[in-house]
Amino acid sequence: MLTNLELARLPDQDENLRQPIRAFIQENTQHMTAFERARSWMGFDADFSKKLAQRGWLGLTLPQQYGGADKGYFTRFVVSEELLGAGAPVSAHWIADRQSGPLILRYGSQTQRDFYLPKICQAEAFFCIGMSEPDSGSDLASIRTRAIKNDDGWMLNGSKIWTTNAQRSHYMIALVRSSGTAQDKHKGLSQFIIDLSLPGITIRPIHDLAGDAHFSEVFFTDVQLAPDALIGQEGAGWEQVNAELAFERSGPERLYSSMALVECFIRECRQQGWDSPVIQSTVGEITARLAVLRAMSLAVTAKLAKGQNPALEATLVKDYGTSLEQDIPKLIDRCLGLYPAHMPSTELINTLSFVSQICPSYSLRGGTREILRGIIARGLGLR
Repeated sequence: MLTNLELARLPDQDENLRQPIRAFIQENTQHMTAFERARSWMGFDADFSKKLAQRGWLGLTLPQQYGGADKGYFTRFVVSEELLGAGAPVSAHWIADRQSGPLILRYGSQTQRDFYLPKICQAEAFFCIGMSEPDSGSDLASIRTRAIKNDDGWMLNGSKIWTTNAQRSHYMIALVRSSGTAQDKHKGLSQFIIDLSLPGITIRPIHDLAGDAHFSEVFFTDVQLAPDALIGQEGAGWEQVNAELAFERSGPERLYSSMALVECFIRECRQQGWDSPVIQSTVGEITARLAVLRAMSLAVTAKLAKGQNPALEATLVKDYGTSLEQDIPKLIDRCLGLYPAHMPSTELINTLSFVSQICPSYSLRGGTREILRGIIARGLGLR
């Protein structure tokens, strides 16, 4: 049965982080337009990530012995909220900091922790996640990429698709089949850390409607992995990946993908003196839905802080957040269409155009809406 989400508040010491973070963001992103900020957590800037690391704002939840800050999940929530709300370019380090690091800390060997975690905290190791496959999509249980154990470790063959930032990453954490067949579903799946510079790996970027190439296809042809590439126990990949998805689906990135557009629209309304019941209603609807969603995300963060695994609750946040993020460009576009006398700036037009083009992908990343609602239905005992 689906558990209840209890209201939570941010501790004062974490709220106090906002001013220094905002000053840092302003100093390092003041040259960016709303159109550039609209890329939000898909904006790739390795130098920006390294500056964050120098301030101690990466690896916030990781232990100090690995270069982390040994802070709580609320601290990371505040830092993430400020970065994403401002549209800072965080894509380079995002996956490693958000989920790869915590996954390795929880399930990885001591050797893996000692090697990878300090690099993540220093923005020297960028990760991508290999889950979806051709002809499988979000049905992770049907994946066919296979790792076969041999004298030198594991021989990997297969492919992944829709892999964010694969062409820019150093490593991939991939869910692959290590025993059995696709008909075995969850059994026989394992997670591996793959060095993307190894021979036999081909990466092909996928260009989207907006002209960007955030996603890639990745092909593995007789890729020899070392014995210690395996994360955790062989065959325990399904349990591990579900814990990982709780990190991926619960954070503020499911709230703020369209915030640069909202900010640009409100600023223009103020500057141009645009005001009407429709505009007020639109801004009110966005604000009200965002407030509810943020409270839900905070409640999930509170569960993480208590050491719980809120995978199901995180699924709710992701599904509801995606709906809001996709509705925002439609609501703003409707406002502009109802008042043809209002001449929007080029910046607003470009930002609206980009978000409208890219927002269909919001319900793909982190699990499709259909898969998520199936998970929710099982949690409610409906299937």
